[in-house]
Formats: sequence, C-alpha cells, structure tokens
Amino acid sequence: MVVLNRIYTRTGDDGTTALGSGERRPKCDLRVTAYGTVDETNAAIGVARLHVKEHGELDAMLGRIQNDLFDLGADLAVPQREGKAERLRVLSSQVERLEHEIDALNADLMPLTSFVLPGGTSGAAHLHLARTVCRRAERIMVELAAKPDEPVGDAAIQYINRLSDFLFVASRTANANGAGDVLWVPGQNR
Repeated sequence: MVVLNRIYTRTGDDGTTALGSGERRPKCDLRVTAYGTVDETNAAIGVARLHVKEHGELDAMLGRIQNDLFDLGADLAVPQREGKAERLRVLSSQVERLEHEIDALNADLMPLTSFVLPGGTSGAAHLHLARTVCRRAERIMVELAAKPDEPVGDAAIQYINRLSDFLFVASRTANANGAGDVLWVPGQNR
C-alpha cells in the first residue's frame, strides 16, 4: 500500500526526481519522460471515461486499463537490473487480457472501409486523443529501451502497443459500433 502524507517534499526543486529505486535523475530524463507520458495517457483515459459511462463494459475495461497504467508507470520507474530484487512489472497476462478485450469489442464493429478521422461522439474523440498520447508514450518507451543500460520489459512495450489498438477499437465502439465513425475521404478538398 502507498501512503502519501505529504504532497510536496522540495526534493525536486533542483530539477531532479527520484526513480522508484531511489536513484535521482533530471526531470527531463527519458525514463522520467516515459512514465510521465504513460501518466498523461492515463489522465486522457480518465477524461474519456466521463464521456462513455453509457457503455458500461467499455467503461469497466478502461478502469482496468487505468490501474494497469499505474503498474506500467511503476515498472518504468524502477529499471530492471541483474541481481536486484524484482519489483512490480507489467506481465504478459495483462497484454493477453487487453488482446481479448480488443477482440470482444471488435466483434461487434462494422467493417472499416476507410481510415477513421478522430471524431464522432465526444467519447470517441476523447478516446482518439488518448490513443495519440499512448502512441507518443510507446515511441518514448521504445527509444528508452534502445539506450544502453536502460532496460524496458518486453511485456511493457507490448502492453502500450496493444493499448493504442484498444483505444482505436474503443473509439469505434463509442461511435455506435462504427456507424458514427467519421471516415477519411482521400483528396476530398482538392
């Protein structure tokens, strides 16, 4: 259990922050940027949930995802090191659950005939926004993982990749299972 008695500590006033391991890093460090962008994704999903309450099961799925994103942030905040005790990590079972939820939502969707523009209902638009923030988090995580001595677990990268797919399918669900999708018309305004 996490107990937060004080919100401000003044320890970050010098432009650094502590990772979960206690190591201090600049606030602009790529690892800090990665878990910060995961947090931003979580906040965007929180806003989207305000607009999809009528989709009870979708809202429940998004609630589970929000909890998973805290797991992902914790995973990123403590780099994996050989010989160190294992901390909270995203697991392949979380990726698999997300895949099953994507499949369940996708089964009810109208087939796609074009790319989908962000829009339709307010819920769908907010889910598209969350998807784009999620894609940014993924790019940052992949960049971090490519650096020497900056490990990122395979399941963590798989999870964030599947999440953007989930958010796309969820946006279509919020658009009357695709009937309300706004479709791209190539060259329409030439």
